[in-house]
This record gives sequence, C-alpha cells and structure tokens, in this order.
Amino acid sequence: MIEDREFNQLVDRYVNYCADAGKIDQNLYQTFDVKRGLRDKDGTGVLTGLTEISEVNGFEIVNGVRRPIDGILRYKGYDIRDLVEGFHGSKHGFEETIFLLLFGELPTESELKDFLNVMGQLRPLPENFNRDVIMKKPSRNMMNVLEKCVLTLYSYEDEPDRIDVRHVLEQSLSLIARFPVIAAYGYQSYRHTFFDSSLIIHRPKAELSTAENVLRLLRIDTQYTELEAKVLDICLVLHAEHGGGNNSTFTTHVISTTGTDTYSTVAGSLGSLKGPRHGGANLKVQQMFADLKRCVDDWKNEDEIRRYLASVLKKEAFDHSGLIYGLGHAVYSISDPRAEILRGYAEKLSQEKGYEQDFELYHTVERIGIELLTEQRRKQGNPKPVCVNVDFYSGLVYTMLGIPIELFTPMFAIGRIAGWSAHRIEELVNNGKIIRPAYKYVGETRTYRPMEDR
Repeated sequence: MIEDREFNQLVDRYVNYCADAGKIDQNLYQTFDVKRGLRDKDGTGVLTGLTEISEVNGFEIVNGVRRPIDGILRYKGYDIRDLVEGFHGSKHGFEETIFLLLFGELPTESELKDFLNVMGQLRPLPENFNRDVIMKKPSRNMMNVLEKCVLTLYSYEDEPDRIDVRHVLEQSLSLIARFPVIAAYGYQSYRHTFFDSSLIIHRPKAELSTAENVLRLLRIDTQYTELEAKVLDICLVLHAEHGGGNNSTFTTHVISTTGTDTYSTVAGSLGSLKGPRHGGANLKVQQMFADLKRCVDDWKNEDEIRRYLASVLKKEAFDHSGLIYGLGHAVYSISDPRAEILRGYAEKLSQEKGYEQDFELYHTVERIGIELLTEQRRKQGNPKPVCVNVDFYSGLVYTMLGIPIELFTPMFAIGRIAGWSAHRIEELVNNGKIIRPAYKYVGETRTYRPMEDR
C-alpha cells in the first residue's frame, strides 16, 4: 500500500467515482448495437477469423433457423471422439495431438518416435534455471510462475524476436515440452517456501510421456498407475485446443498480429487463461463442491442438493454469482463432447481410487443443476438447452490423480499451449492485419481549464 494520506484520499475518491458515475449506461450497448464480448444477441460469437486448426460447433442452420445439436469438436478435421478412441491403449495420445495440431497430420510410427525423441531433449530447463528463476522468488500462484518463466526464457535465447515459421515452431516445441517441468518445480518451491515442506526435485525422463512426467515430477516416490497416466493423457488431449474464439486463443491471435515475439505472446495467453471465467473455472467447480459438502449433510438426499443449487442460482449461496460452475457453455448446448468423454474416464478412475460416492454426487449435481437451469431459462424466455462442460469433471479427475488444486489451471495450460502454438503459427503464415476492433466514446465533451481555474 502507498503510505500517503492525501494520495489515498484521491484514490478513494476515484474508486467511489468508478462505483457510481464511472459506470456506462447499459442501454447504450443496445442503442449503438455494440457486440459486447464480441457476441451477437443470440449468444453466437461474432465471426472475426478463419482457421483450419479445429472446429467447435453446437448448432446447425435448418431452413434459416438455428437449431441446437450435439457438440462437435474436431482437430484438423478429426472428431475428438475418434481421436480419443484411437489413442486407447497408447500412452502418447497428447504427443500425437501436438504433432497433429502443429504439422497437420497424425504421425506415422517412425515420425512419432522421432518426435518423442525431440520432445525428450527439449524438456529439461536451462542450467540452474530452477534455482535462479523459480526458487529464488517463489510465487503463491502457479500461473504466475508459468508467465514469469516464459518471459525469462526470452533472455536465454540468442534470437528471441525472430518470427519466421521454423524458428517459432522450435520455440513452441520447447515451451510445450517445458511447461510440465516449470509447473511442477514451481509447485514444489511454493510448498517448500510457504509451508516448510521438504523440497524434492525430480528430473524429467526423456522416454516418458508428458502425462507420465507430470505425475512423476509431482510425486515423492515418482510412482503412478497405468490408468492414472492414461486418464491424464486424455485430459491433456481434451484441453489441447478449442477453436480460435476462446479467450486465451483469441488473445494469442491478437498479440501475434502485432509482430511481437513468441514468449510475450504465450505470456499474454497465460494471463488470459488464469482468469476464473476461463481456465480457472475448474477451480471454481471444486470450490463450489467443497461448499456444497459443507452445506448438505446427506449427499444422497436429492432434495437437499436441489435446495442448495437453487440457492446458488438465487445468489444466496457459495460466491453469490448466481452461477452453477461447470454447467453451460458459450457454444455447446445439448452436449460438450469433452465433458462426455471425461465423465467416462472419471467414473473408471473413481472405481480405482475409491471415489465412487464423489462421482455419484457430481453426476447428481449435473442432472439436478441442468433441470434447474433449464427451468430458469424457460422462465426468462431463453430456449437454449444447458449441458455440462469440460470444467465440471476435470477438477474431480485432477483430485483423484492427486494433483494439487494450485495446479488445476496450469494443467489446462500444459494442454492448451499446443493449440496456442498452432494458432500463432497460422496467424503468422497468413500475415493478417493487426486486430483492432473499435470502441465508441459515450462520455461528455469538456472544455480545458487552466490549473488556477480548476
């Protein structure tokens, strides 16, 4: 805090202004047809770009009428369900996904072998980076650790500002490989500094998958089961990409159009993902369930659960936002394919880990929450169906995997940087114009007054 009474009085005056006069008349958004949040009145995103990387869709147009459909997610034309089914039995589904997003095709056996070798070589951090950067000034927020480390890695490169495709691709692969290591080391340093836990640092193993390395780096004994590694691998696949319009990927496009370096771009994307309305949503789901468990004595009593969720919608419970986190999506309405896939894996993992009651509670909240939200929308004249989204089950899965809550959003980033990298390269290849939407001034016009007259 600034220790200056007069200045703080000025700040207080400004804060009071923002709370009252600083607010823009909400009716003006309709008057000037402002696409607030870059969304049309029906909730559809304003079309601002074209991409060949992925397709995200939740509706179709029939005879000029918009009709909800089961959610579609395709990576480079491949349906996400087919990819996940195809990866079954493999421990490198995420690595195949990275290859697909960056190179446009699924790898052959020999290509995957070479790619894994390259990723293994890139995974270790620069010499003494952990000591000099991560441990020297630990952070309480692991997304902040990722941002700080990404920006610092700029200084470890001879030509960090080059933006030709080959160089950006090399930078991207290096960051994709190192994200799990940075996140794990950041967490270990955080626990050691703020909770006096023993500092245990394992080195990544080149022969292991990204998912296996994450589990190995976080666990004292470095041990994990085959199912654990498989489920985490699928989580990373599902989080790897979700179209160019989501907030962090759009941020990637916006920053890339300025011509800046890869490290600055990725740091901006991380800043976007950090927010609770975006990547931090799975954390809010976990916090909501913790509150539910405090307020509901019998997890099998559906009437109690219904009353709790109704009070959440009325802004009387939890964080008073009126949101049941993990339900509803900007694009999907009938179903989110990622959530459906993850639900199945969550059920399998709950049986191995003894979390069957928790899984049943989540399933019950999903069903009752959708009923309540549907009824609320019906009363508001909004016919759009409601579905569970990927954030709903991902937090439960991470909990069962023993991943600390501080790393929930970084886990999202470990997967999504693959998509960010693909979109950045696509933006650079197409050499698009700098993204610069317009804001309309609606304030008053004033005449300048000399200081002695103010």
